[in-house]
Amino acid sequence: MLGVIRRRVASGGSSAATARHLLQKSRAGVCGPRASLIGEESIFVLGNRPTRNICHLASRGHAIALKPSSVALINPSLDAFRQWRSFSSDSDDLVDAVVPFMGESISDGTLATFLKKPGDSVAADEPIAQIETDKVTIDVTSPEAGVIQKFVAKEGETVEPGTKIAVISKSGEGATSHVAPSDDASQKAAPLPPPAEKVEEKPKTQVEAPPAKEKLKTPVSVPPPKRSATEPQLPPKDRERRIPMTRLRKRVAARLKDSQNTFALLTTFNEVDMTNLMKLRSDYKDAFVEKHGVKLGLMSGFVKAAVSGLQNQPIINAVIDGDDIIYRDYIDISIAVGTPKGLVVPVIRNTEKMNFADIEKEINTLAKKANDGSISIDEMAGGTFTISNGGVYGSLLSTPIINPPQSAILGMHSIVTRPMVVGGNIVPRPMMYIALTYDHRLIDGREAVFFLRRIKDVVEDPRRLLLDI
Repeated sequence: MLGVIRRRVASGGSSAATARHLLQKSRAGVCGPRASLIGEESIFVLGNRPTRNICHLASRGHAIALKPSSVALINPSLDAFRQWRSFSSDSDDLVDAVVPFMGESISDGTLATFLKKPGDSVAADEPIAQIETDKVTIDVTSPEAGVIQKFVAKEGETVEPGTKIAVISKSGEGATSHVAPSDDASQKAAPLPPPAEKVEEKPKTQVEAPPAKEKLKTPVSVPPPKRSATEPQLPPKDRERRIPMTRLRKRVAARLKDSQNTFALLTTFNEVDMTNLMKLRSDYKDAFVEKHGVKLGLMSGFVKAAVSGLQNQPIINAVIDGDDIIYRDYIDISIAVGTPKGLVVPVIRNTEKMNFADIEKEINTLAKKANDGSISIDEMAGGTFTISNGGVYGSLLSTPIINPPQSAILGMHSIVTRPMVVGGNIVPRPMMYIALTYDHRLIDGREAVFFLRRIKDVVEDPRRLLLDI
């Protein structure tokens, strides 16, 4: 794209013929790109790199180069075009790796880490860096195969889509170390201090002080004041570490606090005898794996129980929107998954149409993506009800917090063998506490208890699902 820049001659008196003559002489050695003269005092310079190849004719008859900072592009669409793609640099051998589009609701991210180093060889579309956003981690890939020449951004910086972070050399020449532009400019701009000149000091005339009338008394050492027993003993600062929160952690913290501030949270509890569900899994686990290629777990049983409970109590699946209540005729269940980077909640779509095998396959797929950071925003969007299984970490009892904009969340806990009264006899049974936290603005205690009771009935006797009772 050609940039067109208009420059008027600084002083009058230069005729059109003189300007054209000087322009032709300096064309080969100074300006480079094509130039044309319009009028007596107006010169237009055209070129494919307008900020580097600009000159004007002064009245004295010689060319003076203009600084790039004094030139303004008439058509700014060139910068907008370059901002959203991985484009070639001045040399056809160099290409720039830029931050890709990150999603409709994500405007920026944090450059978390570089996966490569300057001088490393990369293939086309190979990840070279990771951008951490509020929801997911996005890879920045190399647009071409080659060698990383340099990085032009630093880890921890906030970047937007289209921001250049690296320069790739197709031929593998000129690889340099990681130097950010600001650091490089500051190093070049800082001049060395001139050597200090030695100044001979003249000996000062000693002035005798008048004799003291009295001898100074020996100072008396005062012991430090004793701290009172109530004064706190703070730990030393060198035993503390301060690290910035990740964007995902900040987002989770903000959403959980918004949930507490918005909803009228109330939690109800019950306990479930896991004997029959665990026996069902033990009896059919080998045949289940052989036919479906996935293990039969307890999570699918609770998902099916939650679907049955939501169908019996539709208000649990609804949500408040302003002055209205939105009833949803579909059931998308979110599964809370703890990852090293934070809590994510992938969604299983249309669970009312899925069987045990479909649910187990989808849970395994989403959990794997969540742990390796490859889960997408679409796979976490939506959801009408959430299940959180704190029992995998050994939690005995908890009060989960609602995941906005849902209205309830089911908390599962660890299975503990406890003495229970069955048929008038005390027998050991594997028991689990379950908790339902709900928005009391929308859901009354009656519906919440009935829903949790349905979960208990289905888990304790899975045959109810077959008979729909």
